[in-house]
Amino acid sequence: MKQEAAFFDGKEPVLIYIAKRLRDALKLETLLTEASLDYGVEADEYRGGIIFATTRTGAFFYVLPDSEPAALEIMRRGGYKPYAGAAGRALPPANRPGI
Repeated sequence: MKQEAAFFDGKEPVLIYIAKRLRDALKLETLLTEASLDYGVEADEYRGGIIFATTRTGAFFYVLPDSEPAALEIMRRGGYKPYAGAAGRALPPANRPGI
């Protein structure tokens, strides 16, 4: 279930996915909600492009570490490729935007 920022207070959420399109974000929200997994999502900026790098806005999905294996399995079954850093490691606070 989608959680507000307060749910993650004092915890180390793990970034599992950055949705670049609204359609992808909505589908992933549906998958995670149907599985009754607690997750957070927020809009934030990321760098995209190789030759002409630009700053873009995407939907960043987070879960708590104990929910990460289930979330990653649900994503894989739904055809999503998890965020490259999602391998049981939380992002350091300096690199993780507020939820």
